[in-house]
Amino acid sequence: MSNQTAVPSETRSVDATLRERAQRVVPGGMWGHLNAARLPEGYPQFFASAEGCRIRDVDGREYIDFMCSWGPILLGHKHPEVQAAADAQAARGDCLNGPGEVMVELAEDLVGMVPHADWAMFQKNGGDATTACVTIARAGTGRRKILVAKGSYHGALPWCSPSVAGVTTEDRAHLLQFEYNDAESLRAAVAEAGKDLAAILVTAFRHDLGRDLELPIAEFAQAVRLACDNADAALIIDEVRAGVRLDTRGTWEALGVRPDLCAWSKAIANGYALAAVTGNDRFRDPATRIFVTGSFWCSAVAMAAARATLRIARETNVPARIQATGMMLRNGLASLARQHDISVRQSGPPQMPLMLFDDDPEFRKGRAFCAAALRHGAFFHPAHNMFLSAAHQSSDIERALDAASHGFKAARELGVNNR
Repeated sequence: MSNQTAVPSETRSVDATLRERAQRVVPGGMWGHLNAARLPEGYPQFFASAEGCRIRDVDGREYIDFMCSWGPILLGHKHPEVQAAADAQAARGDCLNGPGEVMVELAEDLVGMVPHADWAMFQKNGGDATTACVTIARAGTGRRKILVAKGSYHGALPWCSPSVAGVTTEDRAHLLQFEYNDAESLRAAVAEAGKDLAAILVTAFRHDLGRDLELPIAEFAQAVRLACDNADAALIIDEVRAGVRLDTRGTWEALGVRPDLCAWSKAIANGYALAAVTGNDRFRDPATRIFVTGSFWCSAVAMAAARATLRIARETNVPARIQATGMMLRNGLASLARQHDISVRQSGPPQMPLMLFDDDPEFRKGRAFCAAALRHGAFFHPAHNMFLSAAHQSSDIERALDAASHGFKAARELGVNNR
């Protein structure tokens, strides 16, 4: 029997009460990456509302949000034009016996926006989209082997989940690995696949958890395209995390490399559940022949939200706007780190930043930084890339940097106390 004294329910936070209730009816109280137990102490599990770049937990505390719901919020929470489009469609209907006109309109929007795209089809989650891409590639080539970069995340399905619990070796029997940004490693994997190579699947940039991020180098991107061309295989780019936020045309367009198939999700509908696959005409017939579906895949409200989101992203050059704000955050964090005489590494695109502390293999400094910053109103992450939205203004960055100064102080004190 525990000797711990129970805290009277009237003095406990709403979040703590909800966690206790969830433990009784939800395995572990929460699943996957949204489990606040993976975050530093003090982070809330449950939230009540959000607007712009501010998010509020169930106990009424407000934070400047640098996770943007783990990526989906591109324009800001409750963006008025997106909300208006979604509400108007909801008044007409959402989940019907088939798609609405909005599905054709959204597909036309994507084909017009993305240079490689001759067609589009829709799903609900990023894992749906990457799985559909792999299935289409195999149907189109008649082969089995899929090349993926070591450590890359493509979803939480058995063939690609970062966890091996409940996963069999057969689920991944035809996956081969290479090192991201390493053309020689890629060529070795291609050789291993031989004549059974169906596709090379690669993230828009390297955004593995807990390590410095890497933008793709031109030599590597071109090597991937050449390998696919030589093997008559599909190049699949996983844009689920980066898509639209970095470039509305597709992240590798700036490198002069276009995929055959591309998976999109997260930011395309500003928080509404939607994913998409775009592809070229070579894979139009295979996309027609495979069977993929879902009861909610043609829900019209998310598609209406996506049309508004993508239009605003194009017309107002949202990637460039977010990049400028992200640079303000990056420069401010670097200045604060110097002031506190603490070494950090910032990597990745400014729209999706990551800051790691030197000599911090277990992220103890990072967690101390984040916990202190949270108490002063900024919601950062110690190991996962963060996200900025078009709603972040310079005044928000200034307030977040003030919170970060408390975080650096906590990280420095932790380092001093551990010497």
